[in-house]
Amino acid sequence: MRRPRVALAVIALAVTSLLLTACGSSGNSSTSSGKITLDFSSYAWQDPTVAATKDIVAAWNTAHPNIQVKYLPVDPDSVHDKLVTQFAGNSAPDVIHDEAADIASFVDQGYLADMSKLIPSDLKSAVPQGIWDSVTFKGGIYGAPTLLQSYVVFVNSALLTTAGITAPTADNPWTWDQFQAAAKQLTTGKTYGLGWGLKSPTAAVLSMALNFGGTFISGSGASSKLNFGTGEQQVPQRINDMIFTDKSLAPATVGMSGSDVLPGFFAGKYAMVVEGNYASQQMVEQAPKDFQWKMLPMLKGDTQQQAADPQTLSIATQSKHPKEAMQFIAFYDNAENLARLAQGDWLIPASTPAAKVVAQATQGKNGWDAMSTMGQYLAVAPFESATPYAQWKTQIATPVLQQYFGGKLTLDQLGQKLTQGWAQVASG
Repeated sequence: MRRPRVALAVIALAVTSLLLTACGSSGNSSTSSGKITLDFSSYAWQDPTVAATKDIVAAWNTAHPNIQVKYLPVDPDSVHDKLVTQFAGNSAPDVIHDEAADIASFVDQGYLADMSKLIPSDLKSAVPQGIWDSVTFKGGIYGAPTLLQSYVVFVNSALLTTAGITAPTADNPWTWDQFQAAAKQLTTGKTYGLGWGLKSPTAAVLSMALNFGGTFISGSGASSKLNFGTGEQQVPQRINDMIFTDKSLAPATVGMSGSDVLPGFFAGKYAMVVEGNYASQQMVEQAPKDFQWKMLPMLKGDTQQQAADPQTLSIATQSKHPKEAMQFIAFYDNAENLARLAQGDWLIPASTPAAKVVAQATQGKNGWDAMSTMGQYLAVAPFESATPYAQWKTQIATPVLQQYFGGKLTLDQLGQKLTQGWAQVASG
């Protein structure tokens, strides 16, 4: 996600500090008059999104005098750790803002409620099934999806026109082959066809691997295995080919973050860049006034699928008012509210009606035409809910992929290190 990603590793917290809060009760409450107060923790951090969140809570409270919601802002860097403490201390909020890749461990520990029978039918039908699958564990639904991201290509429209290349459309997206050919054609003089910040490459590589059916993981828990077959090899091999064979991907960008690449993109050093879709905001705010850019539809291999890791709203099992909590979540997730939140975070709304509202409100400008169509292609990825993933990503995959993109490993060696590293982490 655009915000700093929550820690996914299981944190060993001091037991004594937890015991200090263990005697407390859950933050939700009700009075003899029948009035209910629901605690809602949210890590919204961008000013427009914080404002939208506060407005949503205020509108709810005005319309529901007997079911009041208390907004509790949370540091986005401490979401996981804070929840560990709250769950252990029996003081968890009723409604919890988190993300799909983080809630699996809490589901396993019994801290989150199965929302399957509480979700209204209109909300259920508004969100594509592939996104629901990402919040479904053991047959139950443990989070209502809100916002998502994808990895997309941004182009310098002027350079594309000069090269005589027609930009793809949502109905006719570029295949990876076409993308690579365009990058090669756009590499002229001092301009590389592509800049790609691959300092932290794992999430993008694994997400885009779904284009070729690359799931990476089979099995679950300690018995899970990492596969590195044809589908999993496609994206890293293609990136490597662009660096070393086509020489269309600027090697200097490989060690950069995505945001570090943008000044060079604006200066014409790279005709295209690959970024999270949320980089649209930086394009709007930082690009020179005369700079012409466009966000392209997601690339296609066998499919356009990428991994869905939506932000989520969940209900704590400690909550005394799960039905009322679900009513608030459905209100938060309605098309108008979700559209405003999406615009604040420059992320993809999980629901199709909200995507249409955003497209209309923005008139499709600044990349919203492409973003409004992306939700249908986001699907559950096995690696995101696999317990070893977070540790493997940090300790194994990221440094190994960096070595591969730096020309220090062969594809076979990459596969060996990734699979052996997974086995090591999974066995624990």
